[in-house]
Amino acid sequence: MQESQKQGNAGGSRRLYYQRAQELESYTWPPSQTLDHNLCSDNRSQVTHFSSDQLCTLETFTAASGCPLQDSPSALSFSAHGSPVSQPDSQSYTSDTLHSPDSTFISAVSGICLTDDDNEMRYKLRELETVMLGPDSNMLEARDISILGGPNQIPSEPENWKQMTEMIRRRDLKEMLIACAKAVDDNDLLTVEWLMSELRQMVSVSGDPIQRLGAYMLEGLVARLASSGSAIYKALKCKEPAGAELLSYMHILYEVCPYFKFGYMSANGAIAEVMKDEDRIHIIDFQISQGIQWVTLIQALAARPGGPPQICITGIDDSMSAYARGGGLHIVGQRLTRFAESCKVPLEFHAVPISASMLQVQDLGVQPGEPVVVNFPFVLHHMPDESVSIENHRDRLLRMVKSLSPKIVTLVEQESNTNTTPFLPRFLETLNYYLAIFESIDGTLPREHKERINVEQHCLAGEIVNIIACEGAERVERHELLGKWRSRFHMAGFVPYPLNSMVNATIKTLLENYSNNYTLEERDGTLYLGWMNKDIVVSCAWK
Repeated sequence: MQESQKQGNAGGSRRLYYQRAQELESYTWPPSQTLDHNLCSDNRSQVTHFSSDQLCTLETFTAASGCPLQDSPSALSFSAHGSPVSQPDSQSYTSDTLHSPDSTFISAVSGICLTDDDNEMRYKLRELETVMLGPDSNMLEARDISILGGPNQIPSEPENWKQMTEMIRRRDLKEMLIACAKAVDDNDLLTVEWLMSELRQMVSVSGDPIQRLGAYMLEGLVARLASSGSAIYKALKCKEPAGAELLSYMHILYEVCPYFKFGYMSANGAIAEVMKDEDRIHIIDFQISQGIQWVTLIQALAARPGGPPQICITGIDDSMSAYARGGGLHIVGQRLTRFAESCKVPLEFHAVPISASMLQVQDLGVQPGEPVVVNFPFVLHHMPDESVSIENHRDRLLRMVKSLSPKIVTLVEQESNTNTTPFLPRFLETLNYYLAIFESIDGTLPREHKERINVEQHCLAGEIVNIIACEGAERVERHELLGKWRSRFHMAGFVPYPLNSMVNATIKTLLENYSNNYTLEERDGTLYLGWMNKDIVVSCAWK
């Protein structure tokens, strides 16, 4: 990214980050999810109004609740179990043990080339993996095999030697990553060997955005060649820090980028408007994580003329959030209940501690005639669809939700196309999408910050490796563009519900605290948040 592009509001953004980072020691209830992965809403009426201060600061909740919450760390991912994004719900797949601390990993990777530089290449691969996985990693257990086969299988030089030499001389890292991915896709092993040896000298987990992203994408390519993508993905998860550390990394990402706040703000705004006249509200949250999304909604409903409604929240868990909070959903329920009591809002909490893909309608506890809200925050892209499983849980869940006749369904997702896309275009999509995210982090978080590597490793690297290296049920990061989500919702019988223009105005206020390079657009009732006109997150509502 050009230096001039990083200016603008960068100074104000960094001040915002440092102000909030100073409060991290006392921060006790971080955001849940992906890109997890956000507070705030508004509606058109005078009944419920969210100010930008209410909506956009975690400190507001901590101060307002008066509840001691230090006893339970929690986490958020972007990507989402990123999460934005949200973390993947590994229980939906064969790789159920992604987050198990007992998992072990032995890599099939022994080297990248068969030249005299073989030992050096092995050392460089170990060095990168040590940065990603920790110094005690067993990523490169000595093996007598090679990715590229025996020396008799390799020609003296690649056919495109001249073009390759010219490209390497240009030192265009993005161009070389794409060429390496194409060589992997073509099974051109000599070109792969050559390019990887050059790329390892160019990538850096502490460099500029393309260098940092390149390090993780190169790791994904190595894992794909070695057919060890799932093992590396599991190893990355198993090397996650203790819950308190993970909490701090996710909190940093939550503060330095507005993606997650945007998601919660827009969803809450739609919910507040639709439910403004209801005396009882049943919210079904398909990835409740730490429950932070509902803080500002409870605050707003408490101020409603005529008194607040009775609220029931059904929270569906995910393995990453349970690990981060150090316990089950009862922790989230206790926090929300205490906070609602402080706001004089009647609230009951219903815990559903199972994978979303395993849910049946009877698990949700919906009463006949009850006004229902369904929230899908950075979670549906983790559900296997028809390309992965004949059960097609992605569409099954939508049909099940439609059978509840909900008042509104909110969807927040990453605007990326990695589900059924073939490998090479998927690599290009991942490169462009995550480069925008890495650049946006540069807009607020100083590059020399000591926690930068940890934030990107634990919040983003696993997603990147999974998208590039894994296939089938092991690939849990399966994003779709809004057009595909629209098709799925229409097939399930839903119709769009345009988002309130007041939500748009509130998010614009939020973005004033960040770089001018963030973009916000409303198209056909859907909100798009982007970085330098690259769409990153979309938010929409359905009835």
